[in-house]
Amino acid sequence: MSWQENYAVWQKQPTMLPTVRQELDAMAGDNQALEAAFSGPMSFGTAGMRGVMGPGIGQMNVYTVRQATEGVARYLDTLDTATKRRGVAISFDSRYHSTEFAHEAAKVLGAHQIPSFVFDDLRPTPELSFAVRYLHTAMGIMITASHNPKQYNGYKIYGPDGGQMPPKASDMITKFVRSASDVFAIQTADEQALRQANVMHMIGEDVDQPYLQNVASVSINHQLIDQVGKTMKLIYTPLHGTGKVIGERALRKAGFENFTMVPQQAIADPEFPTVDFPNPEFPEAFDMAIALGKKQGADLLVATDPDADRLGAAVRQPDGEYQLLSGNQIASILLAYILKARKAAGNLPANGRVVKSIVSTELATKIAAAYGVETTNVLTGFKFIAEQIHQYETTHDHTFLFGFEESYGYLIKPFVRDKDAIQSTVLLAEVAADYKQRGMTLYDGIEELYATYGYYAEKTTFEEFQGVDGAAQRAKLMNEFRENTPHDFAGETITAVEDFQTSTKTTATGQTTAIDLPQSNVLKYWLTDGTWICIRPSGTEPKVKFYIGTSDQTAAAAQKRLASYEQALKTYVASIS
Repeated sequence: MSWQENYAVWQKQPTMLPTVRQELDAMAGDNQALEAAFSGPMSFGTAGMRGVMGPGIGQMNVYTVRQATEGVARYLDTLDTATKRRGVAISFDSRYHSTEFAHEAAKVLGAHQIPSFVFDDLRPTPELSFAVRYLHTAMGIMITASHNPKQYNGYKIYGPDGGQMPPKASDMITKFVRSASDVFAIQTADEQALRQANVMHMIGEDVDQPYLQNVASVSINHQLIDQVGKTMKLIYTPLHGTGKVIGERALRKAGFENFTMVPQQAIADPEFPTVDFPNPEFPEAFDMAIALGKKQGADLLVATDPDADRLGAAVRQPDGEYQLLSGNQIASILLAYILKARKAAGNLPANGRVVKSIVSTELATKIAAAYGVETTNVLTGFKFIAEQIHQYETTHDHTFLFGFEESYGYLIKPFVRDKDAIQSTVLLAEVAADYKQRGMTLYDGIEELYATYGYYAEKTTFEEFQGVDGAAQRAKLMNEFRENTPHDFAGETITAVEDFQTSTKTTATGQTTAIDLPQSNVLKYWLTDGTWICIRPSGTEPKVKFYIGTSDQTAAAAQKRLASYEQALKTYVASIS
């Protein structure tokens, strides 16, 4: 159907909720907005769905949330009765409609007599992952758009292991979602009736306490925290999100007492009034934390995104200014501390493994190798790290030690199967205390790692393609790279090309070997100097992302090399676009 036909169907609905009807009427005459909302359904994949809130089949609203949940329910209906009765855990963030969407999901599940366990208030994504495991539910649903701007919301689905749904199950759910094409015909049950029948359950402190108990277990050196952590000054900001509910409690339980939450950003506000983008990857997200940090002379600033799965940090320098750390730097220093501490304690397993995404720093690989630990590379998406953990626990051939992605996501202990900024906040504070005891900062610690293993420099850039033609433009750019494989970047010859869509690695001599990873629309180029460049369309944003990783003997040389590759890549993209 054309967007005009889809729009007409919505206009004629007599039972449409008044709030949605009002928003739909406000769009009248804006053909550009209507085309974006009604051209086609929202993409639903292994990460669920995410998009701008508003009426239409292509936006986040009560009806598309019901449709997604109907797909989940029909999938659960195909499973055995015992599994289905385990139900679904549901959490949500601080965005507009998040509470409503969470309860609508429970009402759709209830119509299928599927139990739901809904948090009584906003909770982080990692706690939802924990709840699935702790309550032994069959699935989990998280209503969040993570670090996206305020106009967005999203719907994540989790499997029984607490990780995001693997592709096979996700594909089945996607088919069921698409089969529920009449979004206005989806049945919902009465919430009060579901509560009285013990089909819909409210959860909260009964899950918070065991989650916090597990988070406390990531601390390694309790004596260090008692001696230094209690007085070390720390600023924490949840950026108006779910971290405010649990982050402060986690720090206190670990023994950190001298910290302050940024008061303006400790308000769960769907407008995110103090930041344009509630993303700890962006320097401006730290403006208020830096101002407060300067007043208090804080050693460490920590920010978590609205659903508290990503963490960013900044450290005070001798001149009183603050240096922001990259996701790769935070991951590297966390990993180095874990391995050093476990080796000193004599409990570093011989079969230990670090798991990271293919676009994350190779510095971590070097650090792990220095301790005799191997690193496994997986596709981008924390579900692939979760799959590795599950495999290790099933086969007992490896022991998970740490997992991360360069996009500010880390996992220390696998009682959660997604990136966990609450765990990471507690351990990073401990690492900062360790360096403080040595008269150093976290940034000094990173410089120490560079001096030992070489200076690594990484950067992520992107090309954005908005609008109804965005998906086609992203596909076209990826096809251009495949059909016009460059010979070199910045004069450095490409020695191998990894195409994860065909699962092949091809060298400059034409030799081809298989890649033992799931198929994905990703290209990775390896150059003669060890630099790598990776290209992939984002799974959650209308972007094609470009990643560069390089190293050299000095920081200046590494940054210069990085800049030359960034320019060469930009020039090449312009030539084929």
